Amino acid sequence: MNETAVRLLLVDDEAALREPLSDYLVRQGFAVQQAVSAAEAREILRRETPDLVLLDIMMPGEDGLSLCRHLVEARQLPTIFLTARGEATDRIVGLEIGADDYVVKPFEPRELVARIRSVLRRAQRAAQDGDSLAEPAEVLVFEGWALDPLKRRLTAPDGAVVAISSAEFRLLMAFLEHPRQVLDRDRLLDMVQGREAHLFDRAVDNQVSRLRRKIEVDSKNPQLIQTVWGGGYMLAAEVRRRPVSAAG
Repeated sequence: MNETAVRLLLVDDEAALREPLSDYLVRQGFAVQQAVSAAEAREILRRETPDLVLLDIMMPGEDGLSLCRHLVEARQLPTIFLTARGEATDRIVGLEIGADDYVVKPFEPRELVARIRSVLRRAQRAAQDGDSLAEPAEVLVFEGWALDPLKRRLTAPDGAVVAISSAEFRLLMAFLEHPRQVLDRDRLLDMVQGREAHLFDRAVDNQVSRLRRKIEVDSKNPQLIQTVWGGGYMLAAEVRRRPVSAAG
């Protein structure tokens, strides 16, 4: 990806961090827009679409977690959290919402640039994978459920569309691409997050629990996503690929 064309939206209410960081990123070849609040960021997003959003969590008014939900679910924009919260639980929340990465303040700007490049590469690969499915477009069908990878639309057996976050979509895709295979937490985290998030493997357990609540008849007695004690998780279902028109 040509970095000179990469547009970043930097959302942080702290001018002492935002302005010098913006200057540094511009010197690295990125085009940077600044927003001091979630409200200002939403106004910018109405006019244009950046390639990636750098987002502070703690801001007056709407916080970064709320804005992140909008970014990953409605806009499907790559997002990196800039957070002063160093506790594992706070990092897990960000990953569960669907953020692609996080950097704990204070951070080394060069590390942030490396993470930006990594997230953009993953996003580019995901887009290329999606393009490969487009001819012909296919839907993944399992136990009456249907997932359209291009539209990221999950349809229940009764025809109802079930909303899923970007993180839930990536997790479900990992299972659908490896049906009846045991996937341990490290492998799932690598497939879903693409970084050293294995240090916080409870994030996978929490994401699996949330996904189960959406696709299982009884999430406390799961039949589709089964726990393999000492091993990880397994999708216990046959997965078929159908053209979009055939899948309804």
